[in-house]
Amino acid sequence: MTSLKTDAAFRRLRKGRTGRARTLSVRWLPTRRGEVRVGIVVSKKVGNAVVRNRVRRRLREILRRMHLPSADLMVVARPEAAEADFHELARDLMRALDKSGLLRHRPAKERASGRSM
Repeated sequence: MTSLKTDAAFRRLRKGRTGRARTLSVRWLPTRRGEVRVGIVVSKKVGNAVVRNRVRRRLREILRRMHLPSADLMVVARPEAAEADFHELARDLMRALDKSGLLRHRPAKERASGRSM
């Protein structure tokens, strides 16, 4: 898992598929790079720097533990994420990814070979 860094990468995700939950929302687009690139957005509306960094660290760890298909992914924390614990953030991230279709997405190469995730 690597980070999305450029403004162009974030702008490209505006056209992506979306999913929302109570504490966060996600946008993603499939890629052919064979890796997951993630951008985590936590605005000042979430809280002070300590709270924002805590939310960012928790989301990064949740994503690290997941096995996602190759995609560019943007996770946007909502102000409700400040009060959420690790398990609530994990549940909301799974819910948002499921609503967006990323958890059901299989790259064309895997579909052609008949492999499952």
